[in-house]
Amino acid sequence: MEKYNKVLGNCGEDAAVKYLRKNKYIVTERNFNVRGGEIDIIAKKGGYVIFVEVKTRTSDDYGGGAEAVTYTKQQRIIKAAQVYLMKAGDVPARFDVVVVTGKMNGEKFSLENIEHIENAF
Repeated sequence: MEKYNKVLGNCGEDAAVKYLRKNKYIVTERNFNVRGGEIDIIAKKGGYVIFVEVKTRTSDDYGGGAEAVTYTKQQRIIKAAQVYLMKAGDVPARFDVVVVTGKMNGEKFSLENIEHIENAF
């Protein structure tokens, strides 16, 4: 199951990157890791650095993707963003969530929907 979740998550992140680029975002980093936190995607648009958390779902059986970005998860993302911003300088930033919904058909991912929540937290 762990491998399935990793593959599904990677497919969702790939779909989110494609969506962001199509909407004129410049994706600068993926899977930015620091001790205690990770950011799925870092992008730029309109003078902002945007920290994007991607949640990929095949159903709402365990709740929607946005609800999975708990307070604790938000704090970990904020901590990683602070580290990133120390080297990026004084630039405006925001935190977005991209919820990707689709189905896995063997090794292939079938995209059904993308919901982009700007300024999610």
